[in-house]
Amino acid sequence: MDSPNPENPPVLVAPAGPAPRVWKFWGTALWGLVVFAAMFAGQIAVVVFFVVKGGGTDLGDAIKVIASNGLAISLSVIAGLPAVLAALWLAIRWTRTPFADYLALRWTSWGNVLLGAVGLVVLVEGWDLLSHAIGHEVTPDFMIGVLKSARGDGALWLLAFAFCVAAPVTEELFSRGFLYRGWSESFLRVPGAIFLSSLAWTSLHLQYDWFFFGEVFCIGLWFGYIRYRSRSTWLTILLHGLNNLGALAQTIYLAG
Repeated sequence: MDSPNPENPPVLVAPAGPAPRVWKFWGTALWGLVVFAAMFAGQIAVVVFFVVKGGGTDLGDAIKVIASNGLAISLSVIAGLPAVLAALWLAIRWTRTPFADYLALRWTSWGNVLLGAVGLVVLVEGWDLLSHAIGHEVTPDFMIGVLKSARGDGALWLLAFAFCVAAPVTEELFSRGFLYRGWSESFLRVPGAIFLSSLAWTSLHLQYDWFFFGEVFCIGLWFGYIRYRSRSTWLTILLHGLNNLGALAQTIYLAG
């Protein structure tokens, strides 16, 4: 039997495992529905809790609670975050791609941060000017009601956390993280992925009228472009949080 040669050791070839992959159009769409369902389940659980606590059993009571109670809305938004994280982990686990890599949870340059912030300010100010020009409200009336309700319950800080942290993380991981990633690598390519993920994100804001729908969609397009340019979902989370913080500050000002 030949003795081993220490100067020329045999090359050990590790068995090749399944290669990481990305969900394409239909996989992303179907898993997106699962993630949305998880978000809805997490949020509706809070509504059910408040309805049961109040002794109500009618669905109309649930809608009224979530539409006017600042504390209930805050807890509902926050409850959606862990549900979305769990659903995303399950979807991404099947791809054998690291969670952070799949969702582009990486930082970017300060130049991209500045570009994203400046573009967002210009976009929001443009829509504010348009609202004044056509006589449309700058802030939805229901937001003022929600703010006053949260303030009355001593939960203004919770509302701020829900709107400026929980909502941006939840919605950006879902839209600019998961949906954009899969659709951008399908036949839609980057432009189609930006458009469709922005449309999906806009559909989450059913509490708004046509004017605010248009504003949200345009902001979504800008976030989509920044996601493409920077390859960072952390950046869009930051911009989303800053946008919501500005909107909350404006609502506090208008509410006196």
